[in-house]
Amino acid sequence: MKNIIILCALISFTLNSQEKLDPKLENIAWIAGTWRGEAFGGITEEIWSEPSGGSMMATFKLINDGKVTFYEIEVIREIENSLVLQLKHFGPDLKGWETKDETVDFPLKEITDNKVVFEGMSFERISDAEMNVYVDIDEGGKTEIVKFNYHKQIKNTKPIKQLIAVKQAKTAPVIDGIANENIWENCSWHPLDQIWLGDKLTEGDFKGRYKLTWTEDALYLLAEIEDDNLIDIYENPLEFWWDDDCLEVFIDEDNSGGEHQYNHNAFAYHIALDGNVVDMSTKKEGKLYNSHVQSKRKTDGNISIWEVRISLYDNTYNDQAENYPVKLFANKNIGFALAYCDNDNSKSRENFIGSIPVEGEDKNRGWIDANIFGTLVLKR
Repeated sequence: MKNIIILCALISFTLNSQEKLDPKLENIAWIAGTWRGEAFGGITEEIWSEPSGGSMMATFKLINDGKVTFYEIEVIREIENSLVLQLKHFGPDLKGWETKDETVDFPLKEITDNKVVFEGMSFERISDAEMNVYVDIDEGGKTEIVKFNYHKQIKNTKPIKQLIAVKQAKTAPVIDGIANENIWENCSWHPLDQIWLGDKLTEGDFKGRYKLTWTEDALYLLAEIEDDNLIDIYENPLEFWWDDDCLEVFIDEDNSGGEHQYNHNAFAYHIALDGNVVDMSTKKEGKLYNSHVQSKRKTDGNISIWEVRISLYDNTYNDQAENYPVKLFANKNIGFALAYCDNDNSKSRENFIGSIPVEGEDKNRGWIDANIFGTLVLKR
C-alpha cells in the first residue's frame, strides 16, 4: 500500500512528439497549477508552483469520506544536469512517515514533447486541462500499471450566474423520450421562460421547463415543451436550421466563457424535430454534430418530451481530426443554457425562449458569447 501511496502523487503530461528535451524545469513548467482527481476511493488534490529558485514544489492530499487520509510535500529539483522528484508523507495530524532526513526519491529518465518519465511512472497529457498518470505498482512480485486521471482547476473570469447543482445518475437514463427513470423523479424542474426574441407569449402558445443529470460519460437533459404548432419547414438540416422549431443546447465544457461564434470554445447545438444536430463549424458554416448529441422526442397533443444525451468536448476540438469527449466528475463546472426556437408556420421563427436572463437589447447572443451562459456544478 505504501508503494501505491508514494507513486500516486506524481504528475505528467503527454503531447504527440517524441523529441527529447533537456532536463530543465522550464520544459515541465506545464505541471504548475491546481489538479484534482479520484484515487483510492477518495478525492486527490495536488497544487504545483511555477519554477523558481531551481525547483518546483507541491502539496498533495487524499480525502476519503470528507476527511484527510494523508498529505505530501513534493519537490522537483535541478541536480547535476538532471531532475529529481523528492517527497515526504505526513499523516492527517502532520506526523511524518519517513525519518527526519529521509526522502522518497524518483530520478528522471527522460523528458520529451509528449512524456515526462521518472523511474516507475509516466505522464500523459490529454489536454491543457486533463492528464493521465501511469504508475508501476509492485504487488506480490508482479508489476501492474495503474492509471490515474486528473483535471486542472482553471480560474474562470466569467461571472457565475444561475448556478444549478446537477445530481449524478447511478445508472444512465435510456434515451427513449419516456423519462421513467428514478433519477428524473429525484431532480428538480427549471423554467424555460426568458424571451430572447419575439413578442410576449400568449396563453397556450408555449411553455417550457427542463431537468438535468449526469454520468461520467455525458450530461443528460429532460425537456418538457408545450408548443401548439410544431413546424419543420426546411428539409435540408443545414438550411436555416434556426427557423424551424428546435431545442438549442449551449455547452461550455470548462465554463470559461468568451466568444465562440466560429470556434469550439463552446457549442450551440440545435436539435431539430427529426433529431439532426447542427452548430457552426470553424469554416463559418453549419455542420452536423449528430455524434455529440443523442435525442428522442415523444409528442402527445401539444406536449413534447425531449430526452437528450450530450457528450462534452473541450476547446481543443478539431473539425478535421478525431476527437474524444471528456470525462465528467464531481464538482466540475460547466457553462450551460437552454433555448427553444418557436415557429408558428412562418418563414422564420417568431420567438426564441431561453433559460437565463440576458442583459441589454441584443439577447440573441448565446451562439456567439458564452459569457451569457449559466453555470452547472456537478454533484454526487
